[in-house]
Amino acid sequence: MTPLPGAPFLHRRGSELWLEDVRLAELAAAHGTPLYVYSRGAMRAALVPYQKALAGRPHLICYAMKANSNLAVLQTFAAAGCGFDIVSGGELRRVLAIGGDPSRVVFSGVGKTAEELRFALDRGVRCFNVESESELILLSRLAASAGRRARISLRVNPDIDARTHPYISTGLRGNKFGIAHEHAVAMYRQAAALPAIEVAGIDCHIGSQITDTAPYLAALDRLLDLIEAVEREGISLAHIDLGGGLGITYGDETPPAADAVIASMLARIDARGHAHREILVEPGRSLVGNAGVLLTRVLVLKRGGERSFCIVDAAMNDLVRPAMYDAWMGITPCTLRDGQPEVWDVVGPICESGDWLGRERSLALAEGDLLAVTSAGAYAMAMASNYNSRPRAAEVLVDGAAAHVIRLREAVDSLYADERLVR
Repeated sequence: MTPLPGAPFLHRRGSELWLEDVRLAELAAAHGTPLYVYSRGAMRAALVPYQKALAGRPHLICYAMKANSNLAVLQTFAAAGCGFDIVSGGELRRVLAIGGDPSRVVFSGVGKTAEELRFALDRGVRCFNVESESELILLSRLAASAGRRARISLRVNPDIDARTHPYISTGLRGNKFGIAHEHAVAMYRQAAALPAIEVAGIDCHIGSQITDTAPYLAALDRLLDLIEAVEREGISLAHIDLGGGLGITYGDETPPAADAVIASMLARIDARGHAHREILVEPGRSLVGNAGVLLTRVLVLKRGGERSFCIVDAAMNDLVRPAMYDAWMGITPCTLRDGQPEVWDVVGPICESGDWLGRERSLALAEGDLLAVTSAGAYAMAMASNYNSRPRAAEVLVDGAAAHVIRLREAVDSLYADERLVR
């Protein structure tokens, strides 16, 4: 049998699918579907290669919480020693809600509002990854009016192709992210001259679901060139933020191991004389992607002339990656059944032809069966919506044989509780 993404935490015992020591069918029976289920053990295991690769040198692993921002997930990484990479004031409030340390938070994002910047300054975040001249000037003004100094790095756009989906590529000249490489030295001069700004480092992030080490090394070389040019201007850069974006295996991808990628980058850094700098990294998907599954129940099997449809109770509002990115995600029965597999398009009940979870899947099914969509720990529940007035799914965290409800299923009436009729 082909190993399941997320193995050994996601595995079969006989015909039944288990996550750690919990049978998934039991969770679906207890909590209903659609249901997100995450493995705490898988998250911890995915973090270990980063920790080992960076051991013995100054570093901070900042979990990129946009991948999955459930409080219990954040709690897991905070307890393991991580800081956080945030992209909104709301994400900072989530860090604070778990008792997280703002001084271990880096604030990224192309469109930070004055309110968000002010709030982050007041809470004492470690560093702002600045992405435009306008942001730099606004941050300086806000810090000065508050009697503070804002620690910043510039997020540099190195014009490197990460060889990923165009929607999640962030390091090309045509992307909206970062400071153009050729403008970075002048921006550092400007930042160093502002009285309320403290230049702390340099940042680069080239995309997500990257499955090759080469783009990282190409971007790093451009970053190191810039560091040397900036320091010739008399501006010191204490840290290098290498970003994140390492991919996972959804199907047939073979991304390099996290420790191998980090080791290659550290070797390049050291060879060029920068071993004294603190290293920051911002992994997200690679820590949580294969720690989660989405459980969904088969509602209708609809055989047609051209295609046969397996209609399930999960939909694009629960999991938008296939519709948005044409993403392939594994789909497997929670209980294997005898019978000849048929080819199905696995689709949801939403009134859109784009509402699909998987096309042309060979599965032996009956109505009422429980399916697991694998590799659903990242950019899944975090991107869920209430389209068609559908309440968002519940979430469960398993830890060994224990299962904890970490988000209650939304009630339909909560969806319009803040709406008002016109009298």
